[in-house]
Amino acid sequence: MVRTTPVVNNAERRHASSLRWVIGLGLTAMAAMGLVLLFLLTLATSNRELYERNYALLFGINVVVAVLLLLAIVWIAWRLAKRLRQKKFGSRLLVKLAAVFALAGFAPGVLIYVVSYQFVSRSIESWFDVKVEGALDAGLNLGRATLDALTADLSGKTRAAALQMAESPEASTALALERARDTMGVDELSLWRATGRLLASAGQSRYELTTDLPTQQQFRAARDQRVVSWIEGLDDGLSGSAGVARIKVLVLVQGGTVAGWGEPRYLLAAKTLPASLVANAGAVTQAYREYQERALARDGLRRMYIGTLTLSLFLAVFGSVLLAVVLGNQIARPLLVLADGVRDVAAGDLTPKAALQGRDELDGLTRSFADMTQQLADARAAVQTSMEQVNAARANLQTILDNLTAGVLVLNADHTIASCNPGATRILKVPLAAFKGQRLSDIDELQAFGQAVQQQFDGFLARDGERSMDHWQQSFELGVAPSASAKSASQDVVTVVARGAELPGQQRLLVFDDISEIVSAQRTQAWGEVARRLAHEIKNPLTPIQLAAERLQMKLSGKVAVPEQTLLDRSVKTIVDQVDAMKRLVNEFRDYARLPAAELKPLDLNALVTEVLHLYGSDPAQVPVVVELDAQCPKIQGDAQQLRQVLHNLVQNAQDATQSAGFTDADHAVVLRTQWQGAQRRVRLSVLDSGTGFAEAILKRAFEPYVTTKEKGTGLGLAVVKKIADEHGARITISNRSVNDQVIGAQVSLSFATDTQSTSSHT
Repeated sequence: MVRTTPVVNNAERRHASSLRWVIGLGLTAMAAMGLVLLFLLTLATSNRELYERNYALLFGINVVVAVLLLLAIVWIAWRLAKRLRQKKFGSRLLVKLAAVFALAGFAPGVLIYVVSYQFVSRSIESWFDVKVEGALDAGLNLGRATLDALTADLSGKTRAAALQMAESPEASTALALERARDTMGVDELSLWRATGRLLASAGQSRYELTTDLPTQQQFRAARDQRVVSWIEGLDDGLSGSAGVARIKVLVLVQGGTVAGWGEPRYLLAAKTLPASLVANAGAVTQAYREYQERALARDGLRRMYIGTLTLSLFLAVFGSVLLAVVLGNQIARPLLVLADGVRDVAAGDLTPKAALQGRDELDGLTRSFADMTQQLADARAAVQTSMEQVNAARANLQTILDNLTAGVLVLNADHTIASCNPGATRILKVPLAAFKGQRLSDIDELQAFGQAVQQQFDGFLARDGERSMDHWQQSFELGVAPSASAKSASQDVVTVVARGAELPGQQRLLVFDDISEIVSAQRTQAWGEVARRLAHEIKNPLTPIQLAAERLQMKLSGKVAVPEQTLLDRSVKTIVDQVDAMKRLVNEFRDYARLPAAELKPLDLNALVTEVLHLYGSDPAQVPVVVELDAQCPKIQGDAQQLRQVLHNLVQNAQDATQSAGFTDADHAVVLRTQWQGAQRRVRLSVLDSGTGFAEAILKRAFEPYVTTKEKGTGLGLAVVKKIADEHGARITISNRSVNDQVIGAQVSLSFATDTQSTSSHT
């Protein structure tokens, strides 16, 4: 694998270069602004008109530059604080460098700034006469005090008049207003409703069509504070216009019991200020305003100097911090690259890392780290590939185990179940997955099997140095109850062959398979041999035994007493009957063992079924047989003689099973059915009964000789049917019929190939 050392890409280098150019241009531009401002300040202070004309512009430029510098410093500080909060490597170093350079430029700058500020402030303040400003302030205060005194006097008189008006009847309101006006010495006196309606007035305003209406805000203030006062026209008088200045007072009048007013009223009094007072106040105000305008140049100049000093301080601090950041970045940049790479590697990210191409030792360290990371990535890729291969092999192995017909068990050192495949559950008929972590011997259905397997493993492991093979193998018979009879045991047994081996980690591997079918085939072959021997060894002496018994009866008849004659007849009859029974049994074994080869010819199965059915319609004691024939069934290749025997055996078994269940009526008749299966191109023959069905163990071994549910049966009927079906190449199945999980009988079916299929297959 070719390794490449990743480097900082061109985009990152261009970004860093652009950032340095921007910082340099910003610093140059701000220094140029500072120099221009200093020049403009010097030029403006030597020319008053130029200064006054361009004051706002100079001040605005100073503020803008100061704000820009302040924002730049704040932005740099925020970036440093953000890096510090994120705990980035090198952030503390950058903060320390920035603090050192900032203090180096800030401390002398602050000292110069404080001294210059004091000098500028005191020098400019000394240019103006403090006594004149104090006199003007005193004149303004005196005018305000005089107006306040006049207003307070008018307010007191108006409140007193309001108390008198409260006790006056409504009919004499106008007269009361005239008397109060004369008493108070005011120009106007009027009475108002809260809605702004004028009730009565005294003075010149009663001859005017329109009067000055107090505002709703003034009405609300009078209602809340009882009295409110204001001065109208004073600003016009101070500015030199011809307006008249007046003091107005609005007082709430509460109606008494005598007056009988239904709602509160408001009394408004107006008094004109003396023209000389207004003129003097205007003169003082004008003089103070002109003085302030003159003093404005002083404050502006002072602010300009102070702004310039502040700008210089900002420039110094900004330059120091910027220098600290630039130098700190140059020092910390390789360390930051290494820190990011180490953090990524610690998190498991082994992608190519950045490397600097500088000539110093720190840049070389980044390149070495990038090479190391690439090597780790290559190693991880190799491990990942190996893991994927292992997982794929494991998945394939699991798929194979799941689809194996054999059972596979992995046992721990203490013989508990570690894992199993579906085949083990199918063979043992126990949900082994639910018993993980338990011993086989602790499962009720597998106690004997588990103990036997454990003994085999213990003996195998005990012969560690002596054994010649790396596994043990043993056959077991499962499902045999200790108290079961020999006949039932032979029917319920499941034979398995098991093989055990040792796995790494002190685990054990147990592989077993169900060989019941193989044993059944061997047993069938053995029964054939037994049948041949029985036919030869037993049938020969049966005829002499029967003849001897009959000759003995013939010789002794009439020569013995009556009791002995009765005993003789009964004994001879018993011998002859039992010999006949044994002959029939031997004949059945002979037929099973010497069944001739089938002569297959085109055969109409429906016609054969109809022919055989006539034999079962004349006996009313038998269970009825119902025929369901499919007219579409084609001819099959079959031996008519052997298939008659098949039909007789199946129908007889079905009648016996139905009769043993207690049914002989037409509702539980035996059904003999043929069907044409077009999709499979086969003809199906089925015999259905209404008996008790087959046990699970019988279903597995129903076609073996001597396997039967009848008390006196030999169990050769279905065995003969199976041999004839094999001769015809037919598929035979046996199953129970059920409705709602309730067994209602059994069904035996044979599936034959059609005449065309058989011909082509033989060809």
